[in-house]
Amino acid sequence: MQIREIPEQLAGKRLDQALAVVFPEYSRSRLKLWLEHGRIMVDGIQKRPRDKVKSGESVSVNPELDHSDTVQAEAIDLDIVHQDKHILVINKPAGLVVHPAAGNWSGTLQNGLLYFDPALSGIPRAGIVHRLDKETSGLMVVARTLEAHHSLVSQLQDKTVYREYHALVIGEMISGSTIEAAIGRHSTDRKRFAVRDNGKPAVTHYRVLEKFHQFTLLRVQLETGRTHQIRVHLAHIGYPLVGDPVYRGRLQVPKGAGEELKTILQQFQRQALHAAKLGIIHPETDQELSWAAEHPEDMQKLISIIRSNQ
Repeated sequence: MQIREIPEQLAGKRLDQALAVVFPEYSRSRLKLWLEHGRIMVDGIQKRPRDKVKSGESVSVNPELDHSDTVQAEAIDLDIVHQDKHILVINKPAGLVVHPAAGNWSGTLQNGLLYFDPALSGIPRAGIVHRLDKETSGLMVVARTLEAHHSLVSQLQDKTVYREYHALVIGEMISGSTIEAAIGRHSTDRKRFAVRDNGKPAVTHYRVLEKFHQFTLLRVQLETGRTHQIRVHLAHIGYPLVGDPVYRGRLQVPKGAGEELKTILQQFQRQALHAAKLGIIHPETDQELSWAAEHPEDMQKLISIIRSNQ
């Protein structure tokens, strides 16, 4: 059980709003579920999400035992870019699921982290504070202490974590721009997301890194972190990611493409998206740190072949 106090600056806020600040290591949806099941008490009393909180009130959270609390350690190869007593920086390969969920209860990054460092069992989600889609490769930071976890979650909420993605899209872009379009669940396909007026605000910045014939390599930065945000936004403006099985639509091989290019485009069955750079303030030293990771081999080969077909 975890017990924390409502700070003065949150007095008068709704309980569900205050919980998101006081317990930032848990998602809003999980906190809401625990509220509904009586696992969150305010001064020993169960309250409703809309009830107002008072400064100094004691809030206790009794996390419900679920799959995420019983994740097993598994020997999984991890590409560790940096490690110290407080954090790990991982270069995640495409194909590796970040944490267990329906259909993927084992073989995830979280399973591998628990094997690498059993002490991570005492940190929410084994220290994972942000995620990448299964088929997106690149850099992720992991907290190794509760203090580091709190710091990193705060940095993510304050949008001070630097994350740069490289995306290979279909189509020739002239210049970069910013996409501001709300994202929500697709109206008919619950596994997909779409630009929707009633969705959550989402902002994506992109700049051209390299232009090719019928393709463009982009540098992308996010102001928000909605699920599938880069994939949804770029597809929305007519430049879907190469290989994206969900948002690309039917594969169209460029006219005049050589056999090598045709073959690799047909075989590249994941979104060509890579988290290339990561920057944080170290939770213990307050030092600004940054890392870079080269494109994985499959993406390097794809870009090389596209470049040679100019």
